[in-house]
Amino acid sequence: MPVLRGAVTFSRFRTEPSKEAPSDVKRWLTKGLKSHAFEPIDRRSEDERAAGFVELENAEASDFSTSNLFYGEYALFSFRIDTLKVPGSMMKAELDKWTSAFTKENGRPPARAEKNKQKLELKQLLRQRAVPRTSVLDVTWNLKTQQVQIWAASRKTVDEISVALEGALAVKVIGITPASMAQRAGIDDKALGPTAELIGMDLPATALVEDSHGEG
Repeated sequence: MPVLRGAVTFSRFRTEPSKEAPSDVKRWLTKGLKSHAFEPIDRRSEDERAAGFVELENAEASDFSTSNLFYGEYALFSFRIDTLKVPGSMMKAELDKWTSAFTKENGRPPARAEKNKQKLELKQLLRQRAVPRTSVLDVTWNLKTQQVQIWAASRKTVDEISVALEGALAVKVIGITPASMAQRAGIDDKALGPTAELIGMDLPATALVEDSHGEG
């Protein structure tokens, strides 16, 4: 829970409504998070992964009551990812054990169809026993500035959460980077080139001007 523990790895974004801005931001946010709340993996299915929003201090809850979601001008919540996969080595060991027992009992090795059937049954049995691997990433949303911080180090995970936010709340999630900030301020890209101080060189003023234009 990085928000409460003080970790500093996060990505910053600003949000813009895809349509008109909601009149009741808290109600809109609660409804959106609930619509994309986390649901556990159905062990009877073939699904190996489940993801969705949960409460900040309880990864098993997705009620998003006012007291558990809003803290002053912030909305604090998390994104949970569960992965449930039977290791191939475990499956092979169990199938080999069954094959040996079948051969000893029947005086012949199992036919392909028999082996495939047993493989499916074993997979279902092992899925029931397996413990999902859970990852919980925090999200902070400033209700006044509409800035969002995603507390995750993986670029892939950050992108997944951004897409989930866009789907749940019908917003555009835009990264806050020097380039994007300059674009909003109307600053020319050429003005963002490295300075002499940054690259540690005392370059003549003329050389800097030429370099910024891609000449010389």
